[in-house]
Amino acid sequence: MASKGITILGASGSIGVSTLDVLARHPDRFHVFALTANSNVDKIFEQCQRFQPRYAVMVETVAATLLEKRLQAVGSEVVVLAGAEALDAVASSPETDYVMAAIVGAAGLLPTLAAARAGKRVMLANKEALVMSGQLFIDAVREHGAELLPIDSEHNAVFQCLPTDGRKGVEKILLTASGGPFRTWSSSDLQGVTPEQAVAHPNWSMGQKISVDSATLMNKGLEVIEACWLFGLPAERVEVVVHPQSTIHSMVSYNDGSVLAQLGNPDMRTPIAYALGWPERLVSGVAPLDLFATARLDFEQPDRERFPCLLLAYDAHARGGYATIALNAANEVAVKAFLGREIGFADIPLLVKDVMHQASAGTPMNLDDILIQDEESRVRSLSWIKNKKLH
Repeated sequence: MASKGITILGASGSIGVSTLDVLARHPDRFHVFALTANSNVDKIFEQCQRFQPRYAVMVETVAATLLEKRLQAVGSEVVVLAGAEALDAVASSPETDYVMAAIVGAAGLLPTLAAARAGKRVMLANKEALVMSGQLFIDAVREHGAELLPIDSEHNAVFQCLPTDGRKGVEKILLTASGGPFRTWSSSDLQGVTPEQAVAHPNWSMGQKISVDSATLMNKGLEVIEACWLFGLPAERVEVVVHPQSTIHSMVSYNDGSVLAQLGNPDMRTPIAYALGWPERLVSGVAPLDLFATARLDFEQPDRERFPCLLLAYDAHARGGYATIALNAANEVAVKAFLGREIGFADIPLLVKDVMHQASAGTPMNLDDILIQDEESRVRSLSWIKNKKLH
């Protein structure tokens, strides 16, 4: 079996690090073609020394210059590239077989779309790509013969539980949610949430942005939209179930009364290994689940009043693509402002709702319109924050 060339978009983040951990366990099957990051020179330098990719891409030019100097100083032959266009180039290169799309937020859309249009196996950890471009992205996958495999633990679990011959007999998808760190907090308590509290997820080790999204349940809302596109189901057949232990990663309910669930320890190396090896299963380094230690599995309905972001996502999907773009853009700006202590935790859904309701009706079917709506929504979000400060 020929070694597969892997490009990792977002190599310095938690998904990128976990991907490299899995790849290191299978040096005969995979080699790293390109590593990319925004500006984390130290992490990419360390990874380049260990995995010796052909290319390293830094979005920020200053970071690329620093990385190049450090690599040259140790005699490395890794070629350093800079800028967003270089991301597209390595993602679509003929020497890339599989692309791990793990850039957080809207910044990941263009290189992930480039990989799909180049017919790659796209291992999608960037849910925003489908939230923003939905039909356009799915059409690109089909038109260019790409493979789209989900990396989010929930969608990967659904993928494992679905029949191989389409969606026959599927009643609905049950996406599990941990409930985040504030699952039991009252509405009044949520008013005083700090950034430090919001990023302390009880089960998963994740970046700051996705941790805050988990705390507001926006992450689950974005996953509902992503699931609709990935699995071709309407939103009313995608249900969220709060499951605090994060042992069951998601379930599929069938018309014969069966519910199939995928269980495992909360470790992203499991879905990563599944996507890398599919349709085979590869050793991931994740310990087997100890059912006796797990002891119990609890389930609750999500509280949409205390956590309105989930309902906003359902609403946005019903309104159309312009609304989901606005939802995502407003949320990204709101989370950044919350982490910077410019707005409170409870302001996040208020900002998102206001900006989302200003979006155009319908769904854009070209990239320019998608990017215009994204930019307009970010400008409106910043204006919302500015007005709040004035009052």
